[in-house]
Amino acid sequence: MANGNSAAPGLSFPRETFAKLTPGPFLHAHLKQSEPTRPSGRTPTECRQPTVNTGSLTHSNGSAVVRVGDTAVVCGVRAEILLASDIPHPPKEGPRKDDNMQDLMEKLGLLVPNVELSTGCSPAHLPGNPPGSHAQSLSYRINSLLNESNLISPADLTIKYTEPPTEDDLPDEGPKTVVKAYWTLYIDILCIALDGNAFDAAWAAVLAALQNTTLPNAWWDADREAILCSPMAADARKMQLQTLPVALSFATFSTQSALKQRGQGESWVLADPDGFEEDLCQETLTVVVVPEEGNGFAILRLDKSGGSVIGRESLKRCITMAEDRWSVWENALRER
Repeated sequence: MANGNSAAPGLSFPRETFAKLTPGPFLHAHLKQSEPTRPSGRTPTECRQPTVNTGSLTHSNGSAVVRVGDTAVVCGVRAEILLASDIPHPPKEGPRKDDNMQDLMEKLGLLVPNVELSTGCSPAHLPGNPPGSHAQSLSYRINSLLNESNLISPADLTIKYTEPPTEDDLPDEGPKTVVKAYWTLYIDILCIALDGNAFDAAWAAVLAALQNTTLPNAWWDADREAILCSPMAADARKMQLQTLPVALSFATFSTQSALKQRGQGESWVLADPDGFEEDLCQETLTVVVVPEEGNGFAILRLDKSGGSVIGRESLKRCITMAEDRWSVWENALRER
């Protein structure tokens, strides 16, 4: 028989069990330490290291696989020709400024991104479920950033033809060059594993895939009245990005509530949140920075939603972290 004076055995659970039963207190217990540490072992300002592989899809013009922690994204770029004669209201011929050409790219829809969160990429994406709003939101944000960032030169997406001189041409006029077609880039983004911060990984996959994109040499054949493409790989040209915008997302975990007076709760800003942290955070921020000529960075975009934890000082720190993150992505993309 057991001794009546002996103490009852202690009741303990693995940390994974506590994380599932009480996720909020579990995260709070890690962050309120003297040196705040997230359950993943990272500090609040520490980001996951990315890995980039390009050329993984053999039947696309460009492709890339980007992995950030346990979030993995595949991006493929497919190029198709849009004839100028098929455009209902073709743009007027003549010189155009760069800003007008960028508007033309958006109007014609020459960059078409589409994000898909594959079945099984996370517990929330089960077989048979219809596409959710998350994928649609990611597609919209990436499309907007593609058009705002001037990432691709419009001249790289045009197929021009120089008309031969005729007797009606004036002596002072040079040969006339017209746009016969445009390249349309269909950018398909598939998230095969989702563990938080899908936008940063998806955007990096787009950058890597576009850097890997090659377009065949195409020209207008006046005799056939059609666009012809060279089958020789040596004649193809690689897409050149005009700039390198890099995104860094944040999420805030707060113990503030309606039952507590203002200032009684605690808050932490978490860089590059994983899936566990995103489910417990109400406020998010995405900073997109782009290098300027010379030194320094310019803020290309700030997207913030929910909450009021991130104030002016916190925003400055987030921008500084985004600028430091740029060099990490620049090295990862340059090595491909």
